[in-house]
Amino acid sequence: MKSAKLCILLIAIILPAFAFAQDDDLHDSIALKEVQVLAKRPLATVQSLKGEELQALSSTSVADALKYFAGVQIKDYGGLGGLKTINVRSLGAQHVGIYIDGIRVTNAQNGTVDLGKFSLTTMESVELFNANKLDYCQSASEYASGATVYLRTRRPTSDSLSVQVRNASFGTYMAKVNAQLEHKGWSGFVDAEWLTTKGDYPFRYKSQYEDTIGHRKNSDIDYYRIEGALFKGGFASHIYYYDSERGCPGGIVRRLSDKYTNVGREWDRDFFYQMSYQWEWGKHRFKANGKYTSENLRYCTDYPENQNTAKVDNHYRQKDGYGAFCYAWTPLKWLSLNTSYDVRYSLLHADLKYFDAVHRLDQKEVVSAQLNWNDIQLAASMLHQHYHDFTKVHTGAADPLDRWTPSITLGYTLYGVTLRAWYKKIFRAPTLNDLYYTQVGNRNLKPEYTKQLNIGVEWNPSLNLSGGNLNFHFQADVYQNKVEDRIVCLPLKGTYTWSMMNYGYTFCQGLNATGNIRYKINNWNFSLLTSLTWQRDLNRTDPENEDTYNKPICYSPTLSYGITGIVGWKGVSLTVSDLHVSERMWSYADPEDILKPYNNIDLKLTAPIPVKILGSRNRLGLSLEVNDLLDEQYEHIPRYPMPGRNYRLTATFTL
Repeated sequence: MKSAKLCILLIAIILPAFAFAQDDDLHDSIALKEVQVLAKRPLATVQSLKGEELQALSSTSVADALKYFAGVQIKDYGGLGGLKTINVRSLGAQHVGIYIDGIRVTNAQNGTVDLGKFSLTTMESVELFNANKLDYCQSASEYASGATVYLRTRRPTSDSLSVQVRNASFGTYMAKVNAQLEHKGWSGFVDAEWLTTKGDYPFRYKSQYEDTIGHRKNSDIDYYRIEGALFKGGFASHIYYYDSERGCPGGIVRRLSDKYTNVGREWDRDFFYQMSYQWEWGKHRFKANGKYTSENLRYCTDYPENQNTAKVDNHYRQKDGYGAFCYAWTPLKWLSLNTSYDVRYSLLHADLKYFDAVHRLDQKEVVSAQLNWNDIQLAASMLHQHYHDFTKVHTGAADPLDRWTPSITLGYTLYGVTLRAWYKKIFRAPTLNDLYYTQVGNRNLKPEYTKQLNIGVEWNPSLNLSGGNLNFHFQADVYQNKVEDRIVCLPLKGTYTWSMMNYGYTFCQGLNATGNIRYKINNWNFSLLTSLTWQRDLNRTDPENEDTYNKPICYSPTLSYGITGIVGWKGVSLTVSDLHVSERMWSYADPEDILKPYNNIDLKLTAPIPVKILGSRNRLGLSLEVNDLLDEQYEHIPRYPMPGRNYRLTATFTL
């Protein structure tokens, strides 16, 4: 029965693609060739990596690419298959929306997205917007986050087939196949990947008992991923499947000489299919989005080795259906009006004791306006969100949540320099885990509010120098964030019984700055990419608590910066990057117990080798990466050591 429903839903989503194919002339007459931003680009605070620069970085997943942006913290829980989440300006992972081709990647269960599951192979660009993107016609969901990450897939322009293999440190092997097709205006790709690794990397362990070298255990992962996309004009679709088994290594909390082993295993099976279609008619523009998601997770610690760990074998099944309709009207050349209605229906099953299926209906509506009058730019929006949960649990569902939140952005351009300022108030609704997780959930949780204020400047000069093009891009933003009613988990009923509650008020002030220089002459390309973050993120929850009040938030560094240099010549490229993170407090119990500062230096060398097979000229690409060149022993999370120096050798053959 479930399979039949799934098939019916997929047919309903895919049918429009075949309908468009039946009448190419009609499709070509109404298809939107390219969506343009009405306001000038500097109005939004955005950082981006695209094209050759994105591929030149020492990165394999979206999480690796995002660490080069200012104001970003990537939390990595150790292990090559460890969970990787993004935190922007200390707002928290749940306040960051992840979008693939304009449609959000969601998880109603816990609100976080594991960025390690998404490969850069199929990506044309990765962009980070503080507040929200300001496009001409966009969905209400795109206004509903404190920060947004946009992943844009590459649209093929010719036919090609490439095969990639990789051997890396710690018993890592990878194979990947990518096929791209283009025919009569239609284009698409299929990308498949398989990876296995032991993940048994060495690390240094120091405690009052010993100082020795250990090897990470239970850090293996095996996964395969297959995805495909189809495009034509304003039509875009994407299908994705990910299947993995991984170890979940615990924190190093005992002496390495102890026989205790933390054995946890996780299995993931994730699937989604999404499509969008956009078209214009005179001064009117329309867009429709649709998506179906299925996620299955199993977590097991029921092993004889786990002598001091609660033994569980839990299964979670999540289904999610999403639809949106957007409309934009341009009554004047300098004014556009936009509205959108989004609806999402989520269902969570779990085989936990005293847990029943939970249904969530999430509706969003937005009205917005954008003005571009001479050198003045203005954007304003009002977002309405309504959440309604249904469950048969004896304690009942949480009360419906209904809120309005505003956002306003103002920009002024003078002599090529743009000054901008924006304010945004937004919230995140409690997740299904926050509300209903057995013995932990709290039905009375309030939404977690954020208030953001930003003032910035941007300048993009360019020069013709010695026959080459020299381009600069500089931007700097000072910002202030306030987070109210933080949703946290505290041991209110004893050490082993935790509860979700609203607790905390944080106040953050900071500076983000980026400076990029690019020079191109003949066959040479030079790029220098820099980013700087300085911020003070303070706990102002309880003025009477001297141990925590006005103290830095745990895991929040005061200073971080990145410097990346790229030199390219006829397809050969050398990339050197240095990422620095200052010390971070991780426990109020002992202020002296801090995470040490570190520098992470990566190298990547890529070279194409022309080869001739069957009379055709093809290409063999080789790349060598050395990550953490100085073998720094550092941690993002205490007692979860990161891999030190490691290597990756990759060969790519393209027809």
